[in-house]
Amino acid sequence: MDGINFDFGKGFIFSKHIPKDISPFERIFDIFKDLLTHSSGDIEEAFDWLKMLDKEYNIFTDDYTFEDFEADLKKKGYIKEEIEPGEEGNAGEGNGKKLLTAKMESALREFALDQIFGKLKKSGIGNHRTSKLGVGDEREGENRSYQYGDDMSLLNMTESLKNAQINHGINDLQLTEDDLIVEESKHKAQMSTVLMIDISHSMILYGEDRITPAKKVAMALVELIHRKYPKDTIDIIVFGDEAWPIQVKDLPYLRVGPYHTNTVAGLELAMDILRRKRNTNKQIFMITDGKPSCVQLPNGEFYKNSNGLDEMIVNLCLNKAAQARKLKIPITTFMIAQDPYLRRFIELFTAQNKGKAFLTGLKGLGEMIFEDYEKNRIKKI
Repeated sequence: MDGINFDFGKGFIFSKHIPKDISPFERIFDIFKDLLTHSSGDIEEAFDWLKMLDKEYNIFTDDYTFEDFEADLKKKGYIKEEIEPGEEGNAGEGNGKKLLTAKMESALREFALDQIFGKLKKSGIGNHRTSKLGVGDEREGENRSYQYGDDMSLLNMTESLKNAQINHGINDLQLTEDDLIVEESKHKAQMSTVLMIDISHSMILYGEDRITPAKKVAMALVELIHRKYPKDTIDIIVFGDEAWPIQVKDLPYLRVGPYHTNTVAGLELAMDILRRKRNTNKQIFMITDGKPSCVQLPNGEFYKNSNGLDEMIVNLCLNKAAQARKLKIPITTFMIAQDPYLRRFIELFTAQNKGKAFLTGLKGLGEMIFEDYEKNRIKKI
């Protein structure tokens, strides 16, 4: 295979083919962005991997060296150096700690979008609409006579005045209710989404890196929504022993921890966030690879059980699923593991919420999440 390919769960595949019409910086920059995602934003670690790859695949040349690439990253504003207290020199010089800039964080989201959604990258801003005509929030260019209760902001004054001239004549110009014309509109769905990402230790166990694909999916989904559906909202939370929200800019740095899986805490936080959203359409996406194995007790202590499915923990999860259903918040679970007993839990969980579940590996995860997001944006009216 020519160029670069990232196969979820298997790693990188490189070849010595150099695409035409692409600068040395751009060619290496794509590799570097993938390495940065794997290293959770650790620039020095990504540089070490890049040097290792260079030894095997001759990424750099005498005309464009590693030092040239690092200098270009700084010059183009992708990385900066933080000078330690007491050191002399300016930011971007010397041997201070290397940090990603906001420009690089944005580039990583764009790169994830391009990798996962491909052709959608160049799509213009749009919205998924229902086919039902009525009082909506997007004009469609079709006109009809005014009806009592129509929003006056939808009046087409040009057509209304033309009607008045035809109906009353130019010498006795008056505008009556019968002359009024409004522009037809369609309902436009707006969606508030909470994306839950499991950061328990199992996300890197058994020789399979599951957290990096999850990060890529999250970055791509955020970038897609911001570009294509700017009126939609997306919040991201992570859950291990506890659950907490993270900012979009934090996604590249996401790492797993020595955590169990407190699915209950994640669902509680997700529902709390969505209660405050004004959009009618709300949903939770949950990416996880393991069973719920932890809850926080009323006294503040954590109850943990990694052996099989704990009845108390499972029942609390099912209660949260039912609670979300009452709030009209569907939960779509992307279970990136294949254990039979987990399938049974997900079946029960999904039935309680009347949501959906995808029992899948890592391959195609991004495409499935995007397709489900598009389908869920159809407003039920």
